[in-house]
Order: sequence, then structure tokens, then C-alpha cells
Amino acid sequence: MPTSNKPSSGASATAQQRILVVDDDADMLRLLSLRLKGAGYEVIAVGSAEAALAQLEMARPQLVLSDVRLPGKDGLALFDEVRERHPSLPVILLTAHGTIPDAVEATSRGVFTYLTKPYDGKDLLQKIGEALALSAPVVAQAHANEAWRAEIVSRSNRMTELLAEAYMVAQSDASVLLLGDSGAGKELLAQAIHRASPRAARPFVAVNCGAIPEALLESELFGHVKGAFTDATSNHKGLFQAAEGGTLLLDEIGDMPPALQVKLLRVLQERAVRPVGSSQSTPINVRIISATHRDLEAAMATAQFREDLYYRLNVVTLALPTLAERREDIPLLANHFLDRLARKYDKRLSGFAPEALKALTTAAWPGNVRQLFNVVEQVCALSTTPLVPLTLVQRALRIPSAQVLSFADARQRFEREYLVGLLKMTDGNVADAARLAQRNRTEFYRLLQKHALTPGHFKSDAGPDEGLGDDVADERQE
Repeated sequence: MPTSNKPSSGASATAQQRILVVDDDADMLRLLSLRLKGAGYEVIAVGSAEAALAQLEMARPQLVLSDVRLPGKDGLALFDEVRERHPSLPVILLTAHGTIPDAVEATSRGVFTYLTKPYDGKDLLQKIGEALALSAPVVAQAHANEAWRAEIVSRSNRMTELLAEAYMVAQSDASVLLLGDSGAGKELLAQAIHRASPRAARPFVAVNCGAIPEALLESELFGHVKGAFTDATSNHKGLFQAAEGGTLLLDEIGDMPPALQVKLLRVLQERAVRPVGSSQSTPINVRIISATHRDLEAAMATAQFREDLYYRLNVVTLALPTLAERREDIPLLANHFLDRLARKYDKRLSGFAPEALKALTTAAWPGNVRQLFNVVEQVCALSTTPLVPLTLVQRALRIPSAQVLSFADARQRFEREYLVGLLKMTDGNVADAARLAQRNRTEFYRLLQKHALTPGHFKSDAGPDEGLGDDVADERQE
């Protein structure tokens, strides 16, 4: 295709700019693919909405171009699912004249634009360039400087998309609500958003709203003046003032007592705090990020969480996947933690045995990334070999070993443990141990030698270098 058909918006098509094209008309699909490939884009072409949804997670396109009329799910239904899964992914619809009203409605709901068939090739490339220009520079900038998200180790598609959204949100001052199970990494994501924001040079302050008693939480958040209560011997600045100019993370906001929710709402509305015992308010300039593992909508339904506060905090929602939903990250995280902890414990560890890594990858992980870190720390502390074995991982995960011994190995293990038990009971006296075993002393000594057991080591007063002792000498004389 001629170079004049490339996007004229100033955004050049690159190998990273991948477009998912959806049309059930094979000829139209082929024509669109040829035109877009000629303009320098990478194209994933499918014939149905269902196939497009399957490709979303694998192909990770930067734009979706879809016909409205499709078999099964139509283009509008496809758009709804794309928007639910990937809110920042632009969608352009191609429509016949009869479906223009639907396309107009879709535009009002968030479709980037629509084009009518037969479409103009230059117009199509122009609109694609404009759509990509809105999102591509931000994503490119996010990946150009990875320092802001250095603590978040991931290669999963879901986390990549979440981090791209987090980077875009960080550029604004909008309040963010982070949702996710305990241990999923909500505080790490909040710190990353702060580092990517214009407030990065100012303080990041985190407070767990469920860990501080209600009587102290108000003072911790808003501060107090001298004499406000019995132990208030001096003025105290609260965490809002400590985070001035920066970011305040209200972790486990769903656990905040109702009385404090009212006061927090007033602070957010007035952008000022009034310390406990004071009649004067102090203006604040703080970006609020809140986080919770609770279902706040259910809490609102039972009047445990204020609806007006919810909408103040929930300007933008980012939901973190569980570790089980990003299993491809488990080997990466496990080795990252092992490397870090090996330095902490001054151990030379080279990695996990293949069976151990498989056990980690297939585990349930109800405690998410935090649980994985604890498991790796345990195996790091106990490992005596450079390669962490499966048995240590199973122990840390509290999984019974699935190892099945051969009959010969099981018999040998039993014999040794049985002999050790007898020697302990008899304080290393071979004659007594042989009598209990109902074996003559000669046969008993052969068993001890077979298992490299020294009776003298089991005497309560035995020294570290004591050998077989007088019993052995007597036996040799016989």
C-alpha cells in the first residue's frame, strides 16, 4: 500500500501496535487485514466475537476493529465485554447504514468511533492513528521507565494491563480504590502509583484502618492538640498532614468504624483536617488511595459502609488478580524471592528443583503473593543444598510427601529405625538390645554393621569419639 495511507496523526505504526480485526465476511476481513498490514500494523483477524474474546488475553491488542453485525454475539456485545475486561482498550466499530443508531449509542457508551460501510481507507487509518495516539504514548512511557513498578515482578497479561492502567491513573489526581484479596499486593501497587505520579518526591504514607483501635484512629489520621485527652501531652500532626503534598493509602478501608467514616467524608469534601480538640481546620493537599479485600457494595447494602464515602473514594477502581489467576508469574516470583532471601541468609542457592517449582506453580495459594514469599523464606532458611528440593517445598506448603518407597528401601528404613530405638532403650547395651529383638548377639552385630550403627554412641555417658566398646571386643573374642 502507498505510504500516504499510514496514520496521519503522527503516531507511527510499530510492531507493538497490534490490531484485533473482527468480521464474519471473509473477503472484508482479508481486505482489512491487507490494508492494515500495508500501513505497518500487526493484525490478528478473526470471524466472530467469541474468537475475538479468546484472542484478547493471548494477543494483547492495542485496538479492536469490529463489524457490528456478527454471528452469535454482535459487535456491541463484544464491545461491552472488552470494556469490562480492558477499560482502556479502544474499540472502533464498522457499521452498515441500518445499524448507525446502534453505533451512535455505542459511541455514547465509550466506543472510540464508528465508520460506515463502505468505509474510506484513509479515514479508517486516520481514526486508528488517533485512537492509538491516545493510549500508546502513555503505555510506551510506562515501559520506558520501569523504576516506578520495580517492586512488582510479573509477566502475566493481566498484570501488564493493570499496570498500564495504574500508570495512566497516576498521572491524574483522581482517588483510586484498590480491590483484591489479602496478600495480593495492594500496598505495592499503591506505592507504584505514587512513584509514577507527579507527587513522587513527596511522602507516601500508609495506614491500616483495621489495625488501629477506633479510639486512636481519629488522632492518628487527623492529629490532636495538647490537652485534647488525658495522654495528649503535646500537639500531634496526623497522617493526613504527614502526607502533605504526597499520597495517603487508607488500607483496609472497609474496616473503618462508621463514626470515622463520617469524619473522613468531611475531610475529603472540605480538603481540610481538624485535629482532635482543635477548633481550627488545616488545609491539606493529599492524593487518596484506598484499598480493601471486602465487598464494599455488600457492606453498603447492610449500612456498614457509607455510600457517599464509597463514591468519593471510588473514582477509579483497580482490581488485583489473585496469585492463582496469574500462575505464569509464580516461577518468576519464587526465583526473585529466593535470590533476595539467599542474600539475606547468606546462602548459596541456585534455584528450585523442577518438581519443586511444579509444586509451587500448582499450589492453591489462598494467601497470594504474601504466602508465596513466606513459603520461599522457609525453604531458604532450611535448605542445605544449592537446589531447593521438592520435600522442602511440600513441607512449607504442608503437603504430605507423595514419595513411595520401594519394598527394599522401606524395609531398610524400618530396620534402621527399629535398631536405633532398641539401642536408645537399652542405653547402647548390645546384649540387652539383642535379647529384646530375640536375636543372638552375632546376628545383631551384623545388623548394626549393616546400618553403620555404633552402640557406644547411644550410651548416656559416651564421648564423641567412643567406638563400639567392650561389647565388640568380647564378640570378636568369641
